[in-house]
Amino acid sequence: MNPICGDWRLQMKTPIGTIEAGYHFEEHDGVVTGTANGAGEAVTLTDLVTRDTPDGPRVTWRQQITRPLRLNLEYDVTITGDTLTGESRAGRLPRTRVTGQRITA
Repeated sequence: MNPICGDWRLQMKTPIGTIEAGYHFEEHDGVVTGTANGAGEAVTLTDLVTRDTPDGPRVTWRQQITRPLRLNLEYDVTITGDTLTGESRAGRLPRTRVTGQRITA
């Protein structure tokens, strides 16, 4: 099973405060898919890629949100056990720190 699979609670430290969202990742026939739930909307993740690195499994994905603003986000995180750390970026805006905890495997 891919190390990202399961349910996660992520926190993004933004200039307007900390935003929390729930993420669900699953694998079928070797393909990992995911969804995000936050601010009253559910979105499908795109371009989801996982790869092994010396620092641990690294996962990248993209998502489009409409709340609290319409943004195209790009995530880049590294998994260590049941935690993840990394960053997200929305276009030209500064990078945002991302942390997360696995809720269920």
